Amino acid sequence: MASLLQSRTPSLSFSSSLSSTPVIRPSAFFLKPRSGSRVPVVRAKIREIFMPALSSTMTEGKIVSWIKSEGDVLSKGESVVVVESDKADMDVETFYDGILAAIVINEGETAPVGAAIGILAETEDEIAEAKAKATSQSSSAPPPSAPKVEESSPAPQVDAPSPAVAAAPAPTAAPSTPGKVVATPYANKLAKQHKVDIGKLVGTGPFGRITPEDVEKAAGITPASKSNVAAPAAPVASAAPAAVPPKAPSSFPEIPGSTVVPFTTMQAAVSKNMLESLTVPTFRVGYPIATDALDALYEKVKPKGVTMTALLAKAAAMALAQHPVVNATCKDGKSFTHNSSINIAVAVAINGGLITPVLQDADKLDLYLLSQKWKELVEKARAKQLQPNEYNSGTFTLSNLGMFGVDRFDAILPPGQGAIMAVGASKPTVLADKDGFFSVKNKMLVNVTADHRIIYGADLAAFLQTFSKIIENPESLTM
Repeated sequence: MASLLQSRTPSLSFSSSLSSTPVIRPSAFFLKPRSGSRVPVVRAKIREIFMPALSSTMTEGKIVSWIKSEGDVLSKGESVVVVESDKADMDVETFYDGILAAIVINEGETAPVGAAIGILAETEDEIAEAKAKATSQSSSAPPPSAPKVEESSPAPQVDAPSPAVAAAPAPTAAPSTPGKVVATPYANKLAKQHKVDIGKLVGTGPFGRITPEDVEKAAGITPASKSNVAAPAAPVASAAPAAVPPKAPSSFPEIPGSTVVPFTTMQAAVSKNMLESLTVPTFRVGYPIATDALDALYEKVKPKGVTMTALLAKAAAMALAQHPVVNATCKDGKSFTHNSSINIAVAVAINGGLITPVLQDADKLDLYLLSQKWKELVEKARAKQLQPNEYNSGTFTLSNLGMFGVDRFDAILPPGQGAIMAVGASKPTVLADKDGFFSVKNKMLVNVTADHRIIYGADLAAFLQTFSKIIENPESLTM
């Protein structure tokens, strides 16, 4: 179902039509052309307000607060609800004039992307019908609870085939509620490709929405793909279902007095990204760098609002300009992309999670403008007001724990990037020169984690040598 949506900054608009204008037969217009001819009546529309996708990694959103209440009259472009994504809170605007007839998802509740969170009526006459639709949608929500019954039933019955049998007829059954078929755009596309009558399917998605999986099941595609995935685990015997229970976390002993706290939306996103990073073959290289000259420069520019993070980000950007392969990315395992922009993402700890605001085109900005931009990004990050392009467009990440006294650590490579730099604290170190004389200099240890599919040891060593020269002779940072 095509959604008639429009994005705005800093807000997004998401709504789509549920009911359409009734078709009037031609005879109603042309058989009585005189003064007594009828005027066709156009019924008002009822539209859904969808849970928007506020970022490429967002799979569900949480309703922070409803700005409007049921019965409020809405104008096009007006903010209706605040949604918490995996990285920020954003206002969702309506793209239509109308009345907020019903709220489907209440404050504090979550819903998957694309699910209806509210119903918009065009006129007061449609409010009753809109509320009825909202009620029918919430009453048709049993599909999410059905799997819970199936999960608990196998324990006493030990009959694995029963869930598959129960799930098979669902996609091919006739619709339980009359009206327009509600399906995702990709589901409609698959239905056309595989010549599946989407009107005969019953959706297993949120509020009965037809998903691509429903269409694939009806076309007989999903069973084949599932068997391919399960094939490596099943050759021993039909004991594949028996391999599922050991994955349950209940195998760990419970600690008396412990409390289980569910992930926040941001923590869930971080967890997902960390798991994805495990699929990338990485290697690490450490490099000691003298920081006396950098420390002296920092004392000069600090009164002007320049931070150590800005100095390090600028130095990294200048080094990346000379070693573009370290700024490259590999996303499919078959090719790599040279990024024309050098966007330095910097890890920032905020309440309840971690986020990486991005200093875009860091190599092209002077040090003072870069520092000002960084200050603005940090303020927006802590207020959870970053726009998606301000935290998901990084090509290289910098993580600095030196301010906490940490002398060395390894950073985990973020998905979609080629390298991440971990910067430790600068500490006095006793050094001996070639003549055997001792001296004390400040040194910091830098560790870089890189994607070994596109970056090799020699590439990273050359990059770190350039970065070290910039740090030890930092005059170029202020040019």
